[in-house]
Amino acid sequence: MRTLPFFLLAVAAFAQRTPRADVADAEVAKVHKAAILIDTHNDVTSATVDGLDIGPLRKEGHTDLARLKQGGVGATFFAVYVGANYAREGKAANRTLQMIDTVRHDIVGKYPNDFEFVATADGIVAARKKGKFAALMGIEGGHAIEDSLRLLRDFYALGIRYMTLTHSNSNNWADSSGDIEKPNNGLSKFGKEVVAEMNRLGMMVDISHVSDKTFYDALEVSKAPIFASHSSCRALSPIPRNMTDEMIVALAKKQGVVQINFGCEFLNAKSAAASPFGNPEMRKKMEEAMKALGEIKDPAERRAAMRKMMGSAGPRVRATIDDVVAHINHVVKLTGSVDFVGIGSDYDGVGCVPEGLDDVSKYPALTRKLLEAGYTAAEIGKIYGGNLLRVMRAAEAVAAKS
Repeated sequence: MRTLPFFLLAVAAFAQRTPRADVADAEVAKVHKAAILIDTHNDVTSATVDGLDIGPLRKEGHTDLARLKQGGVGATFFAVYVGANYAREGKAANRTLQMIDTVRHDIVGKYPNDFEFVATADGIVAARKKGKFAALMGIEGGHAIEDSLRLLRDFYALGIRYMTLTHSNSNNWADSSGDIEKPNNGLSKFGKEVVAEMNRLGMMVDISHVSDKTFYDALEVSKAPIFASHSSCRALSPIPRNMTDEMIVALAKKQGVVQINFGCEFLNAKSAAASPFGNPEMRKKMEEAMKALGEIKDPAERRAAMRKMMGSAGPRVRATIDDVVAHINHVVKLTGSVDFVGIGSDYDGVGCVPEGLDDVSKYPALTRKLLEAGYTAAEIGKIYGGNLLRVMRAAEAVAAKS
């Protein structure tokens, strides 16, 4: 019997989905409540570390406890984001510890009845059964470890469960998609040792922000599935931060998952063209502004400067909730399965989010759109959290055998 090529199997599987126009509110609520919605990248920590109280409903930003409850979020990987300026100043590890502390102290410690700090896939499920939000952490920017496997192990011991190998800057052992002036050498010998040690520990390897060569090197070296914590599809929005079709298929073949980013530029080609991702002159100005922001010491002054910078970026072309569904559809069509796509919103880390998904409270609207697109409750459960739990458990299993 002749076997159909992978791509044709994918198209056939996708074609079986039938759009619906009869989705009732009660069905949306039931499906949404049944799923464990795991957002693998939320940057509200960059504000809580400067004193923001995550509890009360706030007028700005995308995330607070009140809206997390409205949105039915099950678990959040809070970003331990370490800007490149901390690496230049020799303070990357110090900043990492501060960001870890803001999750453990300012979020979980301040609201222990609502959040539970967890470090395993089973912990996410257990927190859900208790009616709590599971709080997890992922380092954003491999320069955080200061080229030290000892620091990597220390951060794991403190609860870090994934690390984005680079941010927009290359480091000494991995190239970034944002560093267009450096040669694309991928992972160095030490970079491959970092990935191997992450495997041994059970820390997930995150390839958002990395160069294409670094992605393929990590995919080859890692014994556990790797994932993109907050990336989308380059075929739909042609920016270097997104993944090509070939990368998505390669990732799926090794059981990884793409967590769709909600930033407008990541979702919509017109938005990308009007952003620093697609406009070199705007990109240069943004980089200069970000460097200046890093030099402002007062937290309130820095937040005000950030708002001013975002407001001066010019008119934005907003993406929509339909763009998010289109990216999910694209991954499903490419791979022939819902097993390789999830959600990594980048809320509070991007200046523009889609109409209809304005903040974390709006997730039920996405559930409705997915049901209308023909996805079943079981498939939505995979997209929202099941796929990430599978990848996390696989990383834990590799560590257990090490």
